[in-house]
Amino acid sequence: MGRAFVYVIVGGGVSAGYAAHEFVKRGVSIGELCIISEEPVAPYERPALSKGYLLPEAPARLPSFHCCVGSNEERLTPKWYKEHGIELILGTRVKSADVRRKTLLTATGETISYKYLIVATGARPLKLEEFGVNGSDAANVCYLRDLSDADRLVDVMQSCSGGDAVVIGGGYIGMECAASLVINKLNATMVFPEAHCMGRLFTTKIASYYEEFYKSKGVKFIKGTVLTSFDFNSDGKVTAVNLKDGSKLSADMVVIGIGIRPNTSLFEGQLTMEKGGIKVNGKMQSSNTSVYAIGDVASFPVKIIGETRRLEHVDSARKSARHAVAAIMEPEKTGEFDYLPFFYSRVFTLSWQFYGDNAGEVVHFGDFSGNTFGAYWINKGYLVGSFLEGGTKEQYEAIARATRLKPMIEDLGELERQGVGFALSVSQKASVSGPTDVVDSCVISDKPMFVWHATAGVIVAASIAAFAYWYGTRRRRW
Repeated sequence: MGRAFVYVIVGGGVSAGYAAHEFVKRGVSIGELCIISEEPVAPYERPALSKGYLLPEAPARLPSFHCCVGSNEERLTPKWYKEHGIELILGTRVKSADVRRKTLLTATGETISYKYLIVATGARPLKLEEFGVNGSDAANVCYLRDLSDADRLVDVMQSCSGGDAVVIGGGYIGMECAASLVINKLNATMVFPEAHCMGRLFTTKIASYYEEFYKSKGVKFIKGTVLTSFDFNSDGKVTAVNLKDGSKLSADMVVIGIGIRPNTSLFEGQLTMEKGGIKVNGKMQSSNTSVYAIGDVASFPVKIIGETRRLEHVDSARKSARHAVAAIMEPEKTGEFDYLPFFYSRVFTLSWQFYGDNAGEVVHFGDFSGNTFGAYWINKGYLVGSFLEGGTKEQYEAIARATRLKPMIEDLGELERQGVGFALSVSQKASVSGPTDVVDSCVISDKPMFVWHATAGVIVAASIAAFAYWYGTRRRRW
């Protein structure tokens, strides 16, 4: 028993939905494309789960956040897939894969053959048991990765309104869930081993701002320690959280957000792996030319940084999906994936965006006692990363453009003084002059330039010639 398709996507997350949309835009024929997903619903915008889905009033619910509404495009409901002749095999696990024979075996015993395979299996949450702590199966211990997790979390929140919630982890899931918990009138305490929240991205100064804001909303922080065990009642529910520093926290519910691990097990030993994911080239193509990988599971070359990285963010999932489909259907017209890393979050009344790489020296700017502030990262003399909280659409677009252009920075004090105005200036000049001229004209230097005047014509001529030579070499350098 089996079926054959030209294109098969294994995994049904964000990247699968965007890949399907790109296939249709590029003229895939009816019956050529199949999506196999363990989830029982069509692909949806996963960020909605830690944001709108957990709100007590007017919460987001399907079908409102099916792909591709996250990028302001049409909503891909199950009807859409049917109308475009795309086979959705939902609620089905792929048991094994054979990339040499180009086949997948599902848990139901069906063999699916393909010409091209796109791996969009995403990642799974790290479980407590992987760190030697038991209790993941307790009725009031929650994770958040898929729709069933979100439904369970909502049910548990509603059952203990006014109670104590402990969030284990200080990253994306921890921060966004803690905000939702206090909005749902629970007393939230965040526990994590790092010195501050969002340790992989935030500086100490940036993190301090958000921690103080969270505290003003009632969130408590316990940093520099980890969970060691739970106390349970006779019903098997967690009643307290025990920490390595000796603290004991009362708990009516616990949310675990301690990281994720890419779902690569189907392809280990068959495809080349790197940095925890499936290694792909600039066309998202793996070591097997018929297999492509996208989203959280893909380790791809980030050209602007000059490294292979695996990025855990929805923007990367969407764009890598579109690029992979373009590379499959029009390989001669599709270049290398040139992606600018992007991360964002929206909690309470806050909204921040980050572009590029958080490497090198940091220059903070803006009013950290107000609503709008940010930071630039300068590495080897060039701007490589930008962060902004409370910006306008124009400002966010400007920091993105400036980061991509990577202008030379020599005077960090002047960069701090200009703040977001520097990115706006770079962006505006790019619109007029083009990227190359922008990098030339936006050097911030602490070395003043003087034009020396002389009365003798020969001195003037020599000065002009020297300046022309210097300027020419600087242009080549920049």
